[in-house]
Amino acid sequence: MIERRGSASVERATGNARQSKGLEVASSVTALSAVPAKSWVPQFVICSMIWGSGFALIKVGVEAGIQPGWVAFWRCFFGALVLWGLVLVRRLGMPRDLRVWGHALVVGTVLNAFPFTLFAWGEQYIDSVTAGVWNSTIPLFTLVWVLVMLPDEKPNLRRLLGIATGLCGALVVLGVWSGGQSSLMKGSVICLVATASYGLGYTYTRRYLSGEDIPAITLTAIQVSWAALELALVAPLLSGAPHWGGQGPMAAMVVLGAVGTGLAYMWNLSVVRAVGSTVASTVAYLTPLWAAIVGVFFLNESLGWNTVVGALLIVSGVLLTRTAPSRPVDGNEPGAGAEAGAGAEPVSPPAGEEREEGTVQPARP
Repeated sequence: MIERRGSASVERATGNARQSKGLEVASSVTALSAVPAKSWVPQFVICSMIWGSGFALIKVGVEAGIQPGWVAFWRCFFGALVLWGLVLVRRLGMPRDLRVWGHALVVGTVLNAFPFTLFAWGEQYIDSVTAGVWNSTIPLFTLVWVLVMLPDEKPNLRRLLGIATGLCGALVVLGVWSGGQSSLMKGSVICLVATASYGLGYTYTRRYLSGEDIPAITLTAIQVSWAALELALVAPLLSGAPHWGGQGPMAAMVVLGAVGTGLAYMWNLSVVRAVGSTVASTVAYLTPLWAAIVGVFFLNESLGWNTVVGALLIVSGVLLTRTAPSRPVDGNEPGAGAEAGAGAEPVSPPAGEEREEGTVQPARP
């Protein structure tokens, strides 16, 4: 009798849990369907266009003689100006904990200064289309870093299969069966190191900054400012004196920083508020498409079949890795958007779990 009662209690508890879970899912779906598409789809598409076009803007800069260190600096400098303008207009507070500023310094290094420089360096050897394809590997590298740095996250067959699929896509893009070109290999390796740095930055942010109740724009403004300061000191050593490259290339740098790092971030945050970071993060799947369109039609770059097939395999691998996290994720972590960027996706909480200003979204390429 006791066993039957115990069994019945367990069944009732299980049923209640399933019912509760079903209500949560239904609530999320209802909330998503209740948001008019016209209120967020235009901003979603614009963000994908801006971040996808960023690789062409980088190419314009490096081909005009602007060295990689200065390309990265102008991106951060103009982006920081716009972000601080948003902070002032919204009258957002500043963190008082020095640890937050220290963590933001680390994030600014690995999520902005270092990869921004590497992408500009890599595009000296490869076209913007290929760089855009490599940017789509950021979620794969993020997952690898998550599995290494966050012990609560456990690998499973689906995620491992996703990583393997993405690796196969990378090999197809490189055309390993033909030996590959030396310039393609060199530029690709540089860009892959950049995406690995992005993945580390997202994971570091999740571990050390996701629990901070600080507006996302404020945190992003701080980290991008740290990156600009670092590059102001390092760029002269790496790239010599600044070379302006003419009005056109400098205009490209202004757009790359002010629009790609500043305004696009604000628009993407609006999408997060409307439909959640899970939906917003799918922008990462569109950026390679826009990179290809802009590169082919405006820069006269070629688009080989292996680049298309490899990109599809990489995106498929990313989709396979997008399983639910093994523990609740705070809404204050990165992830609503691929740098990529810039750029920009890491693990995201389900739609509807974000706080209004609680998603840290570092700039994308």
